[in-house]
Amino acid sequence: MKIGTKFIHAGMEPDPSTGAIMTPVYMTSTYVQEAPGVNKGFEYARSQNPTRKALEEALATIENGQYGLAFSSGVAATDAVLKLLAPGDEVVTGNDLYGGTYRLFTKVFERFGIKFKYVDMGSLETVEAAMSAATKLIWLETPTNPLMNIGDIAAISNIAKSRGALLCVDNTFASPYLQNPLDNGADIVMHSSTKYLGGHSDVIQGALVVNEKGLYDQLYFIQKSCGAVPGPMDCFLVLRGIKTLHLRMQRHCENGEKIAHWLRNHPKIGKVYWCGFEDHPGYSVAKKQMRGFGGMMSFELKDNSVEAAKKVLSGTHLFSLAESLGGVESLINHPASMTHASIPREERIKNGLSDSLIRLSVGVEDADDLIEDLARAIG
Repeated sequence: MKIGTKFIHAGMEPDPSTGAIMTPVYMTSTYVQEAPGVNKGFEYARSQNPTRKALEEALATIENGQYGLAFSSGVAATDAVLKLLAPGDEVVTGNDLYGGTYRLFTKVFERFGIKFKYVDMGSLETVEAAMSAATKLIWLETPTNPLMNIGDIAAISNIAKSRGALLCVDNTFASPYLQNPLDNGADIVMHSSTKYLGGHSDVIQGALVVNEKGLYDQLYFIQKSCGAVPGPMDCFLVLRGIKTLHLRMQRHCENGEKIAHWLRNHPKIGKVYWCGFEDHPGYSVAKKQMRGFGGMMSFELKDNSVEAAKKVLSGTHLFSLAESLGGVESLINHPASMTHASIPREERIKNGLSDSLIRLSVGVEDADDLIEDLARAIG
C-alpha cells in the first residue's frame, strides 16, 4: 500500500460482532472466561484491550515494524526502554535533547546506576568515541527538540550493532509520514503519540515499535508489570488521528517551508533552525532519510534578549503560547522556561539553546495568516 492508504487502513478490521467500520471503544477492566485460562485472547485490561490492540497493530504498520506497544505517555514509553537496562549500563545520547527525556535520565535512572553520555549526535566520530563496553543503548532524537539537529540513523545503527548496543530513535518530530527509523536499522522507534500521531491536542499517549520478537516480549513484560498503559478512549483518539496523518503532515510541511524562509528573510530575525535549509549541517542526511522537513523550527531574534523574545511570545494570536507540538493549531513556545526548563542553564547555553530561543510548531492553518500573525508580533 502507498503511504496514505496505509495510514487510513492500518489496524482497521470491521468489528466482528456488529460490522462497525470504526474500532469500538472497549470500556472494560476485565473479561469473562469460559474456564480458567480459556478466553478469547483477553484476560485483564492492563494486559490487553481490543481498542489498544487495534492501535498497536496500526502503529506497527505505519512504522514498517512487526510489533507495536501503546503507552500512557511518551515519557512512559521512554521509561520502558530504559528498564531494559541494568545498573552499570551506559547510554549514549544527544546533547540537544527534549527536556522531559533529560529529566527522566538524570533525575530518575542515574539514581539506579545507569550512566548517560551526552554528545553531538551529528558527529559520527563523537558517537563512536563515546561508546564503551558498558554501552547498551544509543538514544537518538532526529530532528532534535528544539534545535533541529539531524542524526544519521543508518550510520549510528551500524555503530550500535558493531558494539552490541540497541538503537532507539525518538521519531516524534518527524512522524512516520516523514521517516521510518526501523527501515534504517533502528531497533526501537519511540513516539510521543500526543503530538503528530494524535494530531489534535486532545490526548496524552506514547508508543514503541520494534521488529524483533524477543525485544517485544521484554517490553511487553515491562509494560504489563509496570502498568503504564493508555485508556481505550485515548487509543481510539490516536487511531482516528492516524487516519489523517498524511494529509496533516503535507500541510505542516508546506506551511513550515514557507514560514522558515519568511523568518530567515526577516530583518529582525537572527538565526532560524530548520532542517530543510540546504546550508543546514544535517541537510544531506535529512534529505536521505526523510520524505520532507516538517513544520517544527526554532529561531532567535537579532535582539537576542529574553525581554524581546517574551514580547514576541505574548504578541501572537494564531500561534498559541503553550507546551506540546504537532497539533493542527500552531503553537509558540519558549524552551528555556517551558519544555526544557529541567535542563540546567549552563548545559542549555553550552549546547546552543539560548535563553531567548523561540520554538514554533507550525499548524495547518493558512500560511499567509500565520505569517501575518508572526509579522505583527515581531514588529
